[in-house]
Amino acid sequence: MDEVKPIEPIKRMPRQRQRPAPAVRMLNRVMRRVDLYHRLLTMPWTGFFALLAAAYVAFNAIFALLYRLQDGSIAESGRSFANAFFFSVQTMATIGYGEMHPATLYANVLVTIEVLLGLLGFALGTGVIFARISRPTARVMFSRAAVITDFDGVPTLMFRVANQRLNRILEAHVTVSLVRNELAAEGVAMRRFYELPVARERSPLFVLTWTVMHAIDKTSPLHGATQETLKAQGAELIVTLRGLDETFAQTIHARHNYLAEEILWQRRLVDIIGTTPDGRLSVDYSRFHDTADAQS
Repeated sequence: MDEVKPIEPIKRMPRQRQRPAPAVRMLNRVMRRVDLYHRLLTMPWTGFFALLAAAYVAFNAIFALLYRLQDGSIAESGRSFANAFFFSVQTMATIGYGEMHPATLYANVLVTIEVLLGLLGFALGTGVIFARISRPTARVMFSRAAVITDFDGVPTLMFRVANQRLNRILEAHVTVSLVRNELAAEGVAMRRFYELPVARERSPLFVLTWTVMHAIDKTSPLHGATQETLKAQGAELIVTLRGLDETFAQTIHARHNYLAEEILWQRRLVDIIGTTPDGRLSVDYSRFHDTADAQS
């Protein structure tokens, strides 16, 4: 049997929504310590290369100033800071010298230190770049809205998930949690989490799409809730999906959240499953985010 392929590439559509203001973190001295390695791995590529360029320039500028502390330490350089800077660039990269070369013991000691630090810096930079490139990532698309409609006579929360890569995610597992503000019996404000059981939390082979469903029965934390009550409680749904990427044989994770206003009541997800003229199964991703009135 031929493998089913999407009829067109999946494209993530921009999401326009008003997010609640982030919580203010009151950090102590220990928490203020910057995790530099984590920051280097997670910052945008533009910021990462800008930081590398700034560090490179600063490193060479510092050594250029050190070379200028002793007159005549660099032959044929005069008293030009630019010459000292470019001499440092050549030293750091072990390019080799033209007319300029270290002329004193002081300069040779600085050259030795700079070459050692330069080699360490290049090794660390290469390692961080490799770690960024090789870090496993998931390309999973979630429907922009979740809906609540009747399914088999029971109000059911539904949303869709799609694999954006043309490969398989093995042993995919999804969890859905409801988080909302509540007051304890003692009047203490708490942010409480409730796990929402879903009809099928595991997919042995996640290739195309997956409709996740949670039945809102008497045992559900959403039983009796309305969009207004969820908004008043600052509620949101947190969805996590994990699985094994078949191509890279690495565990991948994807996360998404639905705010209260993104949970649509008495709406249904538009059907995107069809057949091609030759009778094969097709998936219309152009309607992946579309919803319709539950009665239509």
